[in-house]
Amino acid sequence: MAKDYYETLGLTKSASGAEIKKAYRKLALEYHPDRNKSKEAHERFKEVTKAYEVLSDPKKKQMYDQFGHAAFEQGAGQGPFGGFGGQNTGQYGPFTYTYTTSGNAGDFDFGGFSDPFEIFEQFFGGASPFGRASRRPVYSLQIDFMEAVSGATKRVNVEGKSQTVKIPPGVDNGSRVRFGDYDVLIEVRPHSKFRREGYDVITDEEISFSQAALGTDISVDTVSGSVKLKIPSGTQPNTLIRFSDKGIPHVRGSGKGDHYVRLKVTVPKGLSARQKELLREFEREKGKRGWF
Repeated sequence: MAKDYYETLGLTKSASGAEIKKAYRKLALEYHPDRNKSKEAHERFKEVTKAYEVLSDPKKKQMYDQFGHAAFEQGAGQGPFGGFGGQNTGQYGPFTYTYTTSGNAGDFDFGGFSDPFEIFEQFFGGASPFGRASRRPVYSLQIDFMEAVSGATKRVNVEGKSQTVKIPPGVDNGSRVRFGDYDVLIEVRPHSKFRREGYDVITDEEISFSQAALGTDISVDTVSGSVKLKIPSGTQPNTLIRFSDKGIPHVRGSGKGDHYVRLKVTVPKGLSARQKELLREFEREKGKRGWF
């Protein structure tokens, strides 16, 4: 018995078009055989693609919801692949591909990809094997985190020619920069301390138990430089403190994201006898007066 298409995509029957598209993109990238070398990946990729081709088409989805897989069996009209006429096969570097289309395939929505094998760009930074006459060549370029934040000028070799590419401030992993007759797909190396969420930056700062209880001032590194942070007394573990406009510059338009500091309170180890006695005294006082 064929597996339920909704179950294949990890969805329920009430899933919206946007949810169907999102689920397909995630699974297609996860199970593409050129990225996932497990034995099951090829079959899973075919399953999720077939499920999406049905559920993304309102008419086919309506038929499937009413009749199930029987609506697409031979003799019950055209199946999800029945009206797709021609088949294209070829070689893309070391990878082979097969892609079936019909005359109206240009109206088909491939889960947010312009064609099924735009997935190649997600993996390898190269152009899709389809529509090469109309699609611009794509080349990948790896840069450091701070180069993505502040912008950079890079020398690249394209078709044997050395050229200069200007990377604008604020680009992210997967951003494209148009340069001449081709696009540059940006890959950003992660930073050891800064973690990016959109245009915001998050860092973790460790403080001691006594600093959290009594309050203190610490220095915090941001992508814009070092800033002073006043920690109030009684600060709790995992408290988030925001610095406005200390995050990533917006690629288009003005403004910046924010910088968030998450405070980690460390518990001391290897206490001396005197320190232990002081903490016991603290506990006794706490019992009399309550916390702070």
